[in-house]
Amino acid sequence: MTTRATTGSPTAVPLGRRVLDAGPVLALALLVVVFSLVTGQFFTLANAGSIANQATILLVLATGATFVILLGGVDLSIEGVMATSSLVTVLLAANDRNGNHLGYVAVLVGTAVGALFGLVNGLLHTRLKIPSFMVTLGTGAIGIGIATVLFGGQPPQLLDDGLRAWGTERIAGMPRLVIIAVAVLVLGYLIQKFTRIGRYILLIGGDEQIARLAGVSVARYKLYAFVLAGTASGLAGAMASTQLGVGDVQVGSGQMFATITAVVVGGTALTGGRGGVPQTLVGALLISVLANGLILVGIDPSIQRSVQGVVIVAAIAATAWTQRHRLRVIK
Repeated sequence: MTTRATTGSPTAVPLGRRVLDAGPVLALALLVVVFSLVTGQFFTLANAGSIANQATILLVLATGATFVILLGGVDLSIEGVMATSSLVTVLLAANDRNGNHLGYVAVLVGTAVGALFGLVNGLLHTRLKIPSFMVTLGTGAIGIGIATVLFGGQPPQLLDDGLRAWGTERIAGMPRLVIIAVAVLVLGYLIQKFTRIGRYILLIGGDEQIARLAGVSVARYKLYAFVLAGTASGLAGAMASTQLGVGDVQVGSGQMFATITAVVVGGTALTGGRGGVPQTLVGALLISVLANGLILVGIDPSIQRSVQGVVIVAAIAATAWTQRHRLRVIK
């Protein structure tokens, strides 16, 4: 009896898996169609600019957070890092509190503050073996504390016209900050696709033990992932300040939940090892389109959080279904 050799033949992707992978894109398209039919205000150039404006900071945050979630970890320090970065950026730029006037250098320092938080998160996680959610929850609280001290009971006003222009002005109907968000997205994709950092983070998330046996320095690449996430949070805090025109402790309020939702809804598994930056783009757009459409339809904004909760639970259930035989926890 002769058997056909199968060695080296491509493995067929199950239909259910292909449907789940295409699910976020299909859901995004469905939302666009539904909201376009329900309200004529949705499918307009002006509203497209509004959606882009809503998605800008979320996309920056979610791009950075993708690398940590690809590891099978989670970063809960986002709001604290944004708060500290926001205050540092405004207090170093022209403001009504002191005589500083560092211009764009203030944004670089604010972003560097985020990278420092990411470094601390990574070191505590890898050296002390503390689960990522515990470490980042603690450093997030530290960030809020630092920001509160810098806040001093009154939000410092950003007086730098150049920075304010980036946060408020539009080019061809699109906010200037969209340029930064797109640049961050492209950079994140290049890191994931074409660098050893991206490939090893994906490998570690898929199976950390195999990565160790392959000679990968797991601790080092975990550290890189947290630094990338922290840098993105720091930049997002600075960007939010240019939009608001103030340094505010609450600048990142609600962003942690939205960020994790965007990454997971896009198709990156919380268990790690599957997904990436392109999926995060879809997730961020899906969340922004959903929020925008609900507002135009007249849904109470307070209900949107509940809707997001339903969406993330459904997304987690869908992405975890094909891996239900693998009992994994967030690392």
